Amino acid sequence: MALGQIDVLAGRPAANLEQVTLLAQEAAHQDSDLLVLPELWLSGYDLPRSEAYAQAFAGEYQARWAALARETGLYMAGSVLAPDAAGRPANTALLLSPQGETLATYRKIYLFEPMGEKRYLAPGDTAPCFDLPWGRTALSICYDLRFPELFRHLTAQGAVIVLLVAQWPNVRTEHWRLLLRARAIENQSFLIACNRVGQDPNGTAYAGHSAVLGPWGAVLAEGGTEAALLLADLDMEEVTRTRHKFPVLEDRREGLYQQ
Repeated sequence: MALGQIDVLAGRPAANLEQVTLLAQEAAHQDSDLLVLPELWLSGYDLPRSEAYAQAFAGEYQARWAALARETGLYMAGSVLAPDAAGRPANTALLLSPQGETLATYRKIYLFEPMGEKRYLAPGDTAPCFDLPWGRTALSICYDLRFPELFRHLTAQGAVIVLLVAQWPNVRTEHWRLLLRARAIENQSFLIACNRVGQDPNGTAYAGHSAVLGPWGAVLAEGGTEAALLLADLDMEEVTRTRHKFPVLEDRREGLYQQ
């Protein structure tokens, strides 16, 4: 498992792709299987131009990202501005195979208005899970972390690993770290969270602290506030062992939560 914690350069997709290319090459050199990138890693939060970025992704950058996955032999995940089924720009998390195929797609359900998402982006309306070689997997994006019901829904669908991509600000670093552990512990699953670093043109500084959390809440890897490639090995059987040893999920009373 590799996490590419980078300083996303707003409005500079070619430069961001160059950064990611170097990270992917290093992750492959380190024998990683999967590289996770931050939220909107290609364009940053330049949302007034979201339609243009979505069109550029569909027309050029999706193919270039797929080619990078093929060249490095990596699974790759991250979110980009991409058109939804109706052609509207959406904050879209994708997971690519080492053959460059799109294996999983998730459009951000909870739009974050302080960053302008409700004004410029179409929300998603589904939270799917995907059967992948390492186990049942889900994608999530930044603000989703504040909605525990989403993560419980993914667990109920059988998720054993959730990939979270983010642009989480420095001012709420401790919220980030606490909520990551809470979501991993309460769902007894792996949580792989990749955040950005640096500062955007509006002066917002970002927290970094990308992390890999185990199903018992252990922090298996954590970054600081500088750009870095973080590595961690996952024992996927740990989810089964944890849920068997402490079967809290079996004691839920779903009927009490229905309206």
